[in-house]
Amino acid sequence: MLTLEGVDVSIAGTRVLRGVSLSIGAGARVALVGRNGAGKTTTFRAVMGLVPLTGGAIGFAGQNLAEVPAHRRSSIGIGYAPEERKLFPTFTVEENLRLPAEVLKLPGAEIARRLEKAYVILPEIKEFADRKAGGLSGGQGKMVALGRALMVGTKLVLLDEPFQGLAPALAKRYGEALLRLREAEPGLAVLISESTPDLLKPMVDSAFLIERGEVRPTAL
Repeated sequence: MLTLEGVDVSIAGTRVLRGVSLSIGAGARVALVGRNGAGKTTTFRAVMGLVPLTGGAIGFAGQNLAEVPAHRRSSIGIGYAPEERKLFPTFTVEENLRLPAEVLKLPGAEIARRLEKAYVILPEIKEFADRKAGGLSGGQGKMVALGRALMVGTKLVLLDEPFQGLAPALAKRYGEALLRLREAEPGLAVLISESTPDLLKPMVDSAFLIERGEVRPTAL
């Protein structure tokens, strides 16, 4: 499904990723754990085409991602929930959810089907679907960001630090949503980055540790 082979990334002359290699199969739930600044977000941004590679290659579903522009990667089934959420504050929650699918010009019936799926996995966001996103709490925004990623992430979803800053009760609900996602979409691959690996034990199959831009398998 997703394969990184010897990926190098440099930002402003500093080497951030150093020969990163990892593979994630269809339906796998995988954690990428490491301290802040270790390279987790840069790894995700490399997959999404938001930073250029200085070495190595990234493949997805048999395709070289170098051949897919960043703005088209959602069209091949990759959803991304960045750490900072990046919701449109003047749009309603439902408008934020629908937007990426509308940008892809999906049929209305398909958008409605995906929206209902997101609400099944994240029932609490349906309760404030008509609320402006700018009025959400940080935790609510994380939930909406997950729902938005699911609207286009039919094969792979990248969740960057989804538990960061969440109160314990909301972190529990977010974890429950990820477990519902597994039941509802068993073939969907999910890569989750996190600084505190204990949070991910109930919801992932395997893990990689990233330190100073280098990755190796690890146990949770």
